[in-house]
Amino acid sequence: MIRGKIGSATEKRKINIIMIDYKYNELLRKILEEGKEKTDRTGTGTISIFNAQIEHNMSDGFPLLTCKKVFVRGIIHELLWFLNGDTNIQYLVKNGVNIWTADAYREYKNFANKADEPDYDIHIDDPNQNRTRIMTMDEFKENIINSDIFAHTWGNLGPIYGKQWVNWGGYNIVSGEEVDGLNKGVNQIQQAIDTLKTNPDSRRIIVTAWNPSEIDKMSLPPCHWAFELYTEKLTNDEFCEYHSHELWQDIAAYCSKDKTFEKYANEGGFATRKLSLKWHQRSVDTFLGLPFNIASYGLLLEMIAQQCNMVPDKLVGDLTNVHIYKNHIEQCSEQLERQPMELCKLDLTKADDIFSYEYDNIKFADYHSHPPIKGDISV
Repeated sequence: MIRGKIGSATEKRKINIIMIDYKYNELLRKILEEGKEKTDRTGTGTISIFNAQIEHNMSDGFPLLTCKKVFVRGIIHELLWFLNGDTNIQYLVKNGVNIWTADAYREYKNFANKADEPDYDIHIDDPNQNRTRIMTMDEFKENIINSDIFAHTWGNLGPIYGKQWVNWGGYNIVSGEEVDGLNKGVNQIQQAIDTLKTNPDSRRIIVTAWNPSEIDKMSLPPCHWAFELYTEKLTNDEFCEYHSHELWQDIAAYCSKDKTFEKYANEGGFATRKLSLKWHQRSVDTFLGLPFNIASYGLLLEMIAQQCNMVPDKLVGDLTNVHIYKNHIEQCSEQLERQPMELCKLDLTKADDIFSYEYDNIKFADYHSHPPIKGDISV
């Protein structure tokens, strides 16, 4: 009985397993064909559409896109960085992740350019050119890694995602020039997990990074600015299918009797609910950023589901101002010529809590993809 159901589900997955790549590629095509030219703060220029949605069923495989290689290390480290409440790039740069470095370097250059006199803490004495100059990007990264003082001053991006996720409203208490302590804010991530465990049908399980009172202090206002969580009870058939590898063959009999099923599930500690996540994004760099966002929120969904003993279900991106930068058009055309491959699987080792995951807890099995396609980040 169980094998028959699993077999049919497997056949269905064979049809759907590469759908996320097709959906993403169709979005690229739609922007290229229907998008309107728009200016933007970076000066690069974009082709943009107003609205789109992308959806993936997590049972079809982990949504790491395959038409170009996605920067897995960056996805993992950035998400752990967010969950740690960190807003300083030093952790990322030390781990070879430079997706935020250009933002910090921009702030450094703006300040250094305005300095009336050379400041030897932020300028380099260059005897070859007989002058004092601003650091190159590579020199900037080296100082971020090797000098905690320099990183403290120039590596901080302001109260961006991690601060809002785990310390909304928190601030340092200052008297005079001394910092006396920390006024802790709201840990929205922990609040969401607590609600999932105690009131899973709540319609208020929302985490937001859009804090109007602190936007002007951020190096970049949040692009993906909020996410919501939603749960449903597994049907008896879904329960049997999901847990088939853990159950004896005769457990199918329990699935036709609600009381016995509930009792069995509760006593055995089996997941009885499925969890979905929808994130909202105000600005979408479709070529460089969106594959990253899809995988990052897919990973977050898996981690929260694991902590709450739920089954990861649907991942949905609610997207506004969905654009392709003009200097990415050729790369998009190249990507659209490639055929998607089968999706990989996530091997996630459970941590004590959502904030205790480390890089080695997260592994992707059988990730096969086309080679990466490079594109400049517009900052």
